[in-house]
Amino acid sequence: MPSLRPTRRTALKSSIAFGGYLIAPEISAADSTSANEQLNVACIGIGGQGAANVGGVKSQNLVALCDVDQVRGGKAFEKYSQAEKFADYRKMFDKLEKQIDAVVVSTPDHTHFHPSMAALERGKHLYCEKPMAHSVWEVRQMTKLAAKQGVATQLGCQRHAMANMHRSVELIQAGAIGDVSEVYSWVGGSRGMPSIPTQFPKVPETVDWDLWLGPAMPRPYDSTYCPYGWRFWWDFGTGETGNWGCHILDIPFWALGLKYPSRVEATGPEVDPQRTPKQMATKMHFAEQGVDLHWDHASGGPAKLKELGLDGKDMNTLFIGSKGMLLTGFNKLRLLPEEKFADFQSPESTIPKSPGFHKEWIQACKGGAPATCDFRYSGPLAETVLLGNVAYRAGGSFDWDGNTLTASGNDAVPALLKDEYRKGWEVAEV
Repeated sequence: MPSLRPTRRTALKSSIAFGGYLIAPEISAADSTSANEQLNVACIGIGGQGAANVGGVKSQNLVALCDVDQVRGGKAFEKYSQAEKFADYRKMFDKLEKQIDAVVVSTPDHTHFHPSMAALERGKHLYCEKPMAHSVWEVRQMTKLAAKQGVATQLGCQRHAMANMHRSVELIQAGAIGDVSEVYSWVGGSRGMPSIPTQFPKVPETVDWDLWLGPAMPRPYDSTYCPYGWRFWWDFGTGETGNWGCHILDIPFWALGLKYPSRVEATGPEVDPQRTPKQMATKMHFAEQGVDLHWDHASGGPAKLKELGLDGKDMNTLFIGSKGMLLTGFNKLRLLPEEKFADFQSPESTIPKSPGFHKEWIQACKGGAPATCDFRYSGPLAETVLLGNVAYRAGGSFDWDGNTLTASGNDAVPALLKDEYRKGWEVAEV
């Protein structure tokens, strides 16, 4: 990686609330810019969710679009033809480094880290899709370097801006259900364990397969990996936990001010060395808050719902407090038991309406308040999500020291905290 360079934009110097925290930025970058001045933005990974993110920042000056798949990225390449077109983000930075102010990364999970670190090392503001990176170590490196550089960051937890989510957080923080000791969060469905390919077709001429693999170990091309099935292969994705965990666990993280768990446990089907599971369950204890946070990937939700006789349709989180329960999702909520809360007067709203999730980040890049999913909040969230996968793959439980990234009680954990990169993709620790 090249030597560190200062950014052209400035971060806010006052104390700002990140999700559930009140934090003062450690470093302020140089040269503030007018809120009306357009940012020069480069987008890496522009198909699927990447296309949505390009649309989210299209109000700015799109100077570069980068994708290894010319078909997957074709619509964005065509729609924003004023932007220079690249397949390799390294060549993009070599050519346009001085012009670029901010970078959006929306590639598969295993290739979030390297372009993100390249952007951060050059002092560029960064918007990165969830779950931030492919390993706990990678997330921590990105979080540390972003803080060191004083740049504006945002993790792609777009539902953080939704009004119902704000209301759920306000109810918990106002003490509507008393002291919360237990939370159940879940995603339904049974996606995972795709079929292992036995015949390998020729790589499409429109795909640079070597660049798509990036730091991952070489393997033959197959459509089960690219363009989308990668999510359910450990070498490339993080399963449904990585896919949905940052969206859903954002609710209890924000509401309860969680950071690093002190213990992580997991159960599920026999671990497959290649593929992510169709179901799994984790339990994370947060000693500081005295909270047990359960995460389930299970069709129909966690067993707790049936135990309590609750319908979890369109919901994803159950808070259990000393005075009642809150069952909530992205779009609706219920205080329980309903007869107890029949005359409940909701507290006054305290969370400002978001100007728009991407706009939060754009404003932060221009010297405004940090975005609500700045890495100082969302980094610990992403690490916790990935720790659930670590516990499952390690076959059990472990105690966790989030300050030092060390586990005790399970010898299988250390090897799962950091990926092994193929030659030429090695990265030094920040």
